[in-house]
Amino acid sequence: MNHLILQIIAGILGIWLAIIFVSGVSLEIIPGQSSLFNIEFAATWQILILIGICFGSVNFFIKPVLKFITTPIRILTLGFATLFINMFLVWIIDVFFLELSIEGITALFWATIIIWLLNFLLLRFYSKKI
Repeated sequence: MNHLILQIIAGILGIWLAIIFVSGVSLEIIPGQSSLFNIEFAATWQILILIGICFGSVNFFIKPVLKFITTPIRILTLGFATLFINMFLVWIIDVFFLELSIEGITALFWATIIIWLLNFLLLRFYSKKI
């Protein structure tokens, strides 16, 4: 459970940092369309938290399955294929949330690197303390 919470926090902070530092990554409210279960979102921080929860959940539940399935490819590429798995997961979140816009492969790459680095640091330092 603590691992899932850390994944969610890393997702929220990683996307927020990517929005700030990577050109081509933006988050905007779409009037009339930014809602979930008839709950209207009026601020970008609300959407950011929702995206972080979804991204953390995807990292926690789906990423281990993808890593297991792609083990032979990851062995042949000496782990380089993991970067493409991470980029794919960030792209999936971009597709599902219209409010999040990642334009171009370069912005996707740098957003993925920021999210991965933050995820790595949080899990490395805080999973032992909790």
